[in-house]
Amino acid sequence: MASEVAMVEVEINDDTVTVNVLGGHRLLALRQQVVIDRAAITEIATAEVDLRPPWVRAPGTFIPGVIAAGVYRGKGRKEFWDTTFGGSAVRIDLDGPDFTRLVVDVDDLDGVLNALSAQAAGI
Repeated sequence: MASEVAMVEVEINDDTVTVNVLGGHRLLALRQQVVIDRAAITEIATAEVDLRPPWVRAPGTFIPGVIAAGVYRGKGRKEFWDTTFGGSAVRIDLDGPDFTRLVVDVDDLDGVLNALSAQAAGI
């Protein structure tokens, strides 16, 4: 189900994936964008509804069951989240220098999953 106002916009290029944080979510996430190397992507999937970020928020916003927006850290993990836990989030696992995972709500979940999967496969 598409949200009324998009939280992020995903741009897929030859070598990078850019997640642009939109509107008021820039304030909540304290970030305007995240750029990752597509070669660092290890898995792309729909984020599980019960998935939660690591407990150390640095910096960002977290209201249990309502929103997780920003950077979260755990043992050996650094993740970027921008989700309202409504089932429209993509989970991108990474093996890169900056982040180990991104979890972000998108307007067209299937479209983003298909585009990222095709891009990760080098198609």
